[in-house]
Amino acid sequence: MSTEPETTEETGPGTPEAQDAPGTPGAPDEAAGGGLAADGGDGAAEVSGAAETSEVTDGGAGEETAESAEGAGSTEATEATEATEATEATADGAGKPELSEAAAELAAQRVERERIERRRAEREGPVESGAKLSGKAADLLAAVRAVEAGGKPASTVFAAPSRPAPERTPEPGPAATAAAPVRPASEPEPVRQERPTPAPAPAPAPAGPSPRTVDAVRRVLAEGGAPEALGQQAAVTLGEGAGELLRADPWQLLRVPGVRPEQADGFARALLGAECGPQDERRGRAVTVWLLEQAALAGHTALEAPALTAALAQRGVPDPDEAVQSTLAEGEALVFEDALEEPGAPAAQPADDEEEAERPVRVLIALERYAMAEESLADGLARLINSPSQDGKETWAQVVAALSGGAAELARAVAGHGLVLHTGGDASRAEPAALLGAARDAGLRALAVCHTADGRDRLAALPPTRGAGVGTVAGLLAGAEGPGRDGDGALELDLLIVPDAPQLDVESAAMLVESLPDGARLVLGGDPALLWSAGPGRVFADLLAARACPQIASRLPDPGPIGELVSGIGIGELNQVEAPGKEVVIVPVRDAGEAVHRTVQLVADSVPRAFGVPVEGTVVITPGHGGAAGTRALNAALKERLNPGPGRFGGFDPGDRIAYSPAPGRTLPGTVVKADAEGLHLSCAGAPVVVPRERVEAWVRHGWALTAHQAVGGRWPAAVVVLPGDAAQALSRPWVYTAFGRGERHLSVVQGAEGALPRAVVEIPAKPRTTRLATLLRPQSPTD
Repeated sequence: MSTEPETTEETGPGTPEAQDAPGTPGAPDEAAGGGLAADGGDGAAEVSGAAETSEVTDGGAGEETAESAEGAGSTEATEATEATEATEATADGAGKPELSEAAAELAAQRVERERIERRRAEREGPVESGAKLSGKAADLLAAVRAVEAGGKPASTVFAAPSRPAPERTPEPGPAATAAAPVRPASEPEPVRQERPTPAPAPAPAPAGPSPRTVDAVRRVLAEGGAPEALGQQAAVTLGEGAGELLRADPWQLLRVPGVRPEQADGFARALLGAECGPQDERRGRAVTVWLLEQAALAGHTALEAPALTAALAQRGVPDPDEAVQSTLAEGEALVFEDALEEPGAPAAQPADDEEEAERPVRVLIALERYAMAEESLADGLARLINSPSQDGKETWAQVVAALSGGAAELARAVAGHGLVLHTGGDASRAEPAALLGAARDAGLRALAVCHTADGRDRLAALPPTRGAGVGTVAGLLAGAEGPGRDGDGALELDLLIVPDAPQLDVESAAMLVESLPDGARLVLGGDPALLWSAGPGRVFADLLAARACPQIASRLPDPGPIGELVSGIGIGELNQVEAPGKEVVIVPVRDAGEAVHRTVQLVADSVPRAFGVPVEGTVVITPGHGGAAGTRALNAALKERLNPGPGRFGGFDPGDRIAYSPAPGRTLPGTVVKADAEGLHLSCAGAPVVVPRERVEAWVRHGWALTAHQAVGGRWPAAVVVLPGDAAQALSRPWVYTAFGRGERHLSVVQGAEGALPRAVVEIPAKPRTTRLATLLRPQSPTD
């Protein structure tokens, strides 16, 4: 590893970027919808549980809403925040029949959520919507306090769980295969539940709120001293009758993305006067739901009850337990009891023959949306694990015979199991590519879907695939890529391979799994050391922890000095590597201003001259959007140098590099082509995209510089990773691993973080996320 000691002119001390003032409603970097003027507060609430600590943040006015789950720091905003803004922007103009890939994907998500709603209606929930505080809800307080004291909650609290836990027994198999979940013997063979049949073409978005509704909302907002510009978004979020709803319960304003509790409190005080107080149960319910939404932005699908009540207390809720009970009673959240399994702990023993064995448990509170998606995913995975097709053994034997090495090992596991996990670095993608090619040659209906268009193109370029049978997750779910569906709505596939499984959030994973027919094989592959998904959940990590199916670890190393460096980072070592061709260069800087200057110099001059990589072949990666060396500052400097212009099209000019985020967790790099009455015309992965003018602020950013979450799933010939001194708190091992691995031929590290970089690699692993999937999949021994 070499260093570049060249100095530059003095630039002055680098300081974090000043907090932006609240701006135009709908601006992607502001509180969505323009937000309300902040009236105090620290802008963060820390939610800590007994076993792990998670941060739930609300961000400053005009800044990002939540910290990245992998590195909490004031300089980084999670990609989930941008995803939320994109979703809301979609709803904001839903009255226009825009048949885009984004609209199709969102429509597919709505269909899936409706299916989950129907499933939930068929089973008894933990708390019936609208019920008074009785039964489980009335007993929750005692359960929470019992868990906090180390005891066992009253059995009546969970006497009728929302999801009957299937009895699971270990399944005999090879030593490398862990016990898989099985269904009770009394149940019939797995049968696919009814699937929605997708429309042959993307459905137009539903009509937006009527002008009368928007006007009514604006009048109420004006009475409460809130910006009338929030009217459209509030009407979209709360639906018809939003004005009356806000007047009856002003804290419903918290449902509008970007609004914070202290802002909703000011609105409520203006409307209710003396009736307003922190003890109001409406406030308690609204803040509870808001905290769960913030947790989802940070990657959690649920929160432990003690963590949630502690956060409520921080937010000035006088009786947090009562607030949680009220939220459950109104059906705005669900409660679960999950057994805690500690490695090496002896099985719990009953006190006598008539008592049940006492097990340590945790009480979890979750929003219905994510709880149902996680349970749907667990059901679908159990179905695949327990019902691999026994037909076509000769065909699978032909597939195995056509392969060798790691690809043959993977094929043997897939031939005998419905679900297989495959782990390894970027080079290991050659093994699922070989499996895909062999399966298609044998006549099987096989498809591989990647997280990004760049990943799809790189996989298609590998010889075994011959460019066929490759797509993207978003394209498959939207119906734009992949095979058709049968009469039940299932994909007509025998084998589905997902090489970027670590980037699957729980909702996307549930939609994929539920779309597979009985007997299909699913291969989830990827690098477990990468950043997790931008959306809620940690699907791949939970599956690896559950050990419910075979796991095949690739032995193919990533090549060259960059591969050697990144491999060391993955195991917590930041090593010096030999880089005779200057494949890895460290550029020390003293402050953020110098970091920006050197980054522009590298992208515009040094890298093209030394390595022959054109400007468009270099990506800049930095920890966050804000700060003096965040994506905003870097993109402004890079645009001024590389494509100066007035930015008359919403801040953009033809030739600008952009990051287009049309849906949650998705970022497509591209360039601006032109702008006209239709909107902003882009070219993303060679495909034309037209962004309506009202969506530009929410969906498009300049894209010379990206965050690591935006860059994950793609690779460029060269990468420049910027580590300013104020980014120390945002760094973690997964972040460094992901950022350093984006360059194929060259990596420059603009290093201003000093000791924070090695400390992050050695000491800071992935930030924990609270999820239920591993528990739902954990094998259980039958009870007498």
